[in-house]
Amino acid sequence: VDVLRELLLEVIRFSNQTLISKVALKLLESPLEDTNTAIEQLYDLADTLTDTDSKLALFKLIVRYSRERGIPLFIAKGLLQTYMIERLDLKRMDESYKDGEEILHYIEFLSKEQKINYYFRMALQAFAIKKYKQCIKLCESGLALETNDTELKARAYLAMINSYYFLDQFDAVEKHLDVFEKFEYDFVSDSTKINRAATKVRKKEYDEAIPMLKTYLWELAQENRIHMANELLDIYLETGN
Repeated sequence: VDVLRELLLEVIRFSNQTLISKVALKLLESPLEDTNTAIEQLYDLADTLTDTDSKLALFKLIVRYSRERGIPLFIAKGLLQTYMIERLDLKRMDESYKDGEEILHYIEFLSKEQKINYYFRMALQAFAIKKYKQCIKLCESGLALETNDTELKARAYLAMINSYYFLDQFDAVEKHLDVFEKFEYDFVSDSTKINRAATKVRKKEYDEAIPMLKTYLWELAQENRIHMANELLDIYLETGN
């Protein structure tokens, strides 16, 4: 077993995924090691690696091996780690999101912190690929668990608000903005103002929207002012002003 571990560390140095999987499998199949212990040790090793390809190869092996032996804890943990890596590939957003959905079948085997991270990351990705109803549902699951005000929670909350906006559920937008604006992060103030004003425009409440837009036009950061100018132009064109 010790020789196999040393060999595995050696092949990891050269980032040869085929050899990594072969040696790691031999390590898992060793009759000298308890199966759960062997998987856990391999999982801990994979978690320390900095090379993404090597990490991915080991986590995928752990998932495959755990499936064959019916070990749901490491199916769940391996799938989560795989998802967190693959979701960063912007060219495979739809595919990695679909893979991430499988984790829902094993969610009970994750820790509270892992569940929170999973729900909020999936919510952000769901919004990015325009799955607005799923974004809301995932964010609500995370909010039910997370009691601290973290940046990840705030960003997921904003994605949920924007999802309500694109679903034309403007009362829900305004209700959740009252909660969202209490987060203490740099992006919160501008995001709240933009959403409040845009929602008033969509509800055609122009008497409230126009003063907001005129004020926010000078309060927002430079890169966000264009949103307010566009909204004002739309109102003036519609009202013939």
